[in-house]
Amino acid sequence: MTIENLVIIGSGPAGYTAAIYAARANLQPLLITGFERGGIAGGQLMTTTFVENFPGFPNGIMGPDLMDLIKSQAIRWGTKLLEVDAESIDLSQFPFNIKTADDDIYSHAIIIATGASANKLNLPQEKKFWSKGISACAICDGATPQFRDEELAVVGGGDSACEEAVYLTKFGSHVHLIVRSNQLKASKAMSDRIISNPQITIHWNTELIDVEGDENKWMERIKIKEQSSNKTKNIYVKGLFYAIGHTPNTDLLKGKIKINTNGYVATEPGRPETSKEGVFAAGDVADKEWRQGVTAAASGCKAALAAEKWLTQKGLSSLIKRSPTEPDQTKNINMEVSTKENFQENGKWQKGSYALRKLYHESTKVLMVVYTSPNCGPCHVLKPQLKRIVEELDEAVQGIEIDIDLDQEIAKQAGINGTPTVQLFLKKDLKKQWKGVKQRSEIKHVITEIINQES
Repeated sequence: MTIENLVIIGSGPAGYTAAIYAARANLQPLLITGFERGGIAGGQLMTTTFVENFPGFPNGIMGPDLMDLIKSQAIRWGTKLLEVDAESIDLSQFPFNIKTADDDIYSHAIIIATGASANKLNLPQEKKFWSKGISACAICDGATPQFRDEELAVVGGGDSACEEAVYLTKFGSHVHLIVRSNQLKASKAMSDRIISNPQITIHWNTELIDVEGDENKWMERIKIKEQSSNKTKNIYVKGLFYAIGHTPNTDLLKGKIKINTNGYVATEPGRPETSKEGVFAAGDVADKEWRQGVTAAASGCKAALAAEKWLTQKGLSSLIKRSPTEPDQTKNINMEVSTKENFQENGKWQKGSYALRKLYHESTKVLMVVYTSPNCGPCHVLKPQLKRIVEELDEAVQGIEIDIDLDQEIAKQAGINGTPTVQLFLKKDLKKQWKGVKQRSEIKHVITEIINQES
């Protein structure tokens, strides 16, 4: 039985920063990234636009890009990644046991960095119009054709809501910001930006009641109630985006460690230790007050240092020996858009409408087409998994990436209403479509079935 020094559960700024510190201490941590449970792998920054308050980026950086950099840094120093969900944690035995869908993992120490999940409103017709006008990720879905040049709405009054409202002005004709109180909770700089933007109308003291539209097609309007008059009215919008806060992801931990009355993992102020010796907490899962990317990263640092100290004191550390002592520098390679000059008939992964048209008409292999947008965090999570499938199935499948911002007409013709969307074709026949992040095993299984049926 292999016993890990340290398992980190969660892959936001807290989890990856903990991994960087633990890896540099030669602990070779195992980080369980998560996949679907508790939100997207990479944390809330994966669904954020410009991060303008993270030190070291004077001009700001897109949230998914920042998380890609932190992830690369953790991997460079020797962090092992397991891109699955943790299904359960058993803290009653030692070493501790973490179950995934495929494995039983044992570890001397654990850092809980599971973050928080976006809240929903549970409107009467919310389920009916989810992904048909309602989204919890403006960054993922805002660039899709259905929202372009249309009136849109965002509900919420914090920084996230304001960031999304500003982002959506790039695509929609006008944005309505629905705020329940008479003031914004956002930072002063962000509040000023919203109030002064002529493309944004703020509806103060307003409650969202429901959404309406053709249930077989798309949402057409939202129903709101003005609290001062108690009157209801409709606002005609084609998109509604939620930014109404988060709930800490502690479902794996209840009854196993102390959870405070607000639902967060209980720790002493400024400390990462939990009520269970050898188990530490970092990031938004234990932070009700600050909940910033930089404070999450700082707490990840503290959790890793505390875990290292605890493991050393207990004589449980099994350190790796590096050779060479300095890891290779990481390289960021941007993929070229395929053209007539650089198109490869048997290329495993290509990008753009030219490659799609050529392979759609000429290829006899399974085509896996993934529709993405530049700032889509879930796309950052899914694309490496899809590329792994292409490599694992060798010459049987070809991958094509379509940027819906660059190839708007292609996305419109394909009926894409959110990213990431994956379509499987064989000889011009659409075999399967998924929207959102799906397990690699599920996608690979369907492709393998298509290949077997054809042969």
